[in-house]
Amino acid sequence: MLKRVFTAPDPGRARLRFAARAVLGIGLAVLVCAAAGHSLTGAVTGGLAALLALFTVADPTVRGQAVTTVLLPVVGIPVLAAASALHAQPLLRDLVLLAVVGAGVYARRWGPRGHSLGVFAFMTFFVAQFLHATPGQLPELSVAVVLSVLSAAAVRFGLWCYERRLPPAAAPAPPGGTGLARVTTRQAVQAVAGAGFALVAGDLMSGQRWYWAVGATWWVFVNTASRGETLVRGFRRVLGTVLGIGLGVLVVAPLHGAGLPTALLVAVSVFGIFYTAAVSYTWMMLWVTVLATSLYGLLGVLTPGLLALRLGETAVGALGAWLAVLFVLPVSTHAVTDAWIQRALRCVHACTAEAAARLAGTADADPAPRVAELEQLLGRVRLSVAPLVHPLNPMFGRKRRARQVLRLLDDCAREIRGLVAVAADPEASHDARLAAACWRVEAAVEALTGGGAEPVADVTARPAADAGALAHLHGLERALTELSAPLRAPSGSPLVGA
Repeated sequence: MLKRVFTAPDPGRARLRFAARAVLGIGLAVLVCAAAGHSLTGAVTGGLAALLALFTVADPTVRGQAVTTVLLPVVGIPVLAAASALHAQPLLRDLVLLAVVGAGVYARRWGPRGHSLGVFAFMTFFVAQFLHATPGQLPELSVAVVLSVLSAAAVRFGLWCYERRLPPAAAPAPPGGTGLARVTTRQAVQAVAGAGFALVAGDLMSGQRWYWAVGATWWVFVNTASRGETLVRGFRRVLGTVLGIGLGVLVVAPLHGAGLPTALLVAVSVFGIFYTAAVSYTWMMLWVTVLATSLYGLLGVLTPGLLALRLGETAVGALGAWLAVLFVLPVSTHAVTDAWIQRALRCVHACTAEAAARLAGTADADPAPRVAELEQLLGRVRLSVAPLVHPLNPMFGRKRRARQVLRLLDDCAREIRGLVAVAADPEASHDARLAAACWRVEAAVEALTGGGAEPVADVTARPAADAGALAHLHGLERALTELSAPLRAPSGSPLVGA
């Protein structure tokens, strides 16, 4: 885990810029709230709204991101009003919260925008509980949300919009093998069931801090699509919380809520959240816990008992998520992972075809968008296969095959990138052997994704190819040939049958 965080590649310093911009945007939002005369509660609300605006909005285009950012207060303020008004009516409050949970997860069927708005709605409700917001505070908090989202937008789309210089990020739709509607519907039901369990159990642990358990359940479900992914994510959330509490005891508690050093620690925590999010969920949760501990220190309520309660509520929330994905409309890891692998393989073929067309002189052929999509798909494959390659997985045969699949898919991606680089060279010329090699790649992909029984032709004995596009195509053939064995494992021991 440590090695992955500190040695993980950061192409184009994307994670570094993402984290640095977050600190700048959230800092500006807090300063604007302070300049407007808002209380500490208002400033905290604004800071968290800016954090969510910078963290959750992930539309593939800058224009789409701007539209989603504008919609955040439209969704969040009504939820904030409801949460503030229902403190004295716990039963109705709980029912509304569960409705927000279900709607927030169900909204993922509408892609990144639905996901962002669902997260913002839930977290607005959560913040109202965290700060014990009252109806009298609603005008101040609403203004704080609007000002902070605008401040975050000014930094993201004005001061530092590095995305404008990048090609639109690929956002592949969930695979058709499982069906977007079916998965989101099942997950919405699971999330409501898990949150209901967490709400009751969390309330038994603490009538004041019960929302920590529901929050843990919610975030365990974010960016997961199968029971295996959810189980692993729940474990990592608990582990990250334990580590974060330990760090909080060492670093936050001695500050006793002092303003300047705590503010600096909050900035470091925000940077850590954004910088590690794409690499390690455990590390991200460590920084989330340090951030929450720092905020409790600022509010003057930080005690050892509160930290212990935080851990207990997190464990209860993770348990609720685990029980839900295991017993309520479970979505198997096999179905999800197999679909993502097939999507990745088809994208490999599409990349090859575009690159070959470019080499053949087709002016409008452009493999670059396909390569970006392939990287996104491989990220989804890694996330889906994570339960199988987890160190605690006792099924060593499946773990070995899963690692082999990941290695070979990475080989495919490397050969595709090399092929695209050759195709981008204006002096590269068409070789008659390229067409035949592309046909073999197409046949290999069809054999792996079409469910046919015919094995992929063996190319391990093929003579070494000349340097250039043909060499990359032959390397791609070899990787696809070797993928045949793990992907065609007997049904009694499927690759992803976790």
